[in-house]
Amino acid sequence: MQTLKISISDEEYRKFGISADRLAFPDLVNIVSRELTRRNLDKSIALAEKYGLSAMSTDEITEEVKAVRENAKN
Repeated sequence: MQTLKISISDEEYRKFGISADRLAFPDLVNIVSRELTRRNLDKSIALAEKYGLSAMSTDEITEEVKAVRENAKN
């Protein structure tokens, strides 16, 4: 097994809820994946608000999806 040393700030250490000085690789991947997912969700929410999509009803979204699918077939 190989060992990889990664340095992070105290702030990041607390932010990501790391409580040990050693992590298995899958645990590190989970931490990074959660952070990337959170950032992408924040960006998606900001874009939805910017373009007025966050105010759409479920029915309006369904109709938009149907229209895009229909156009893709043609």
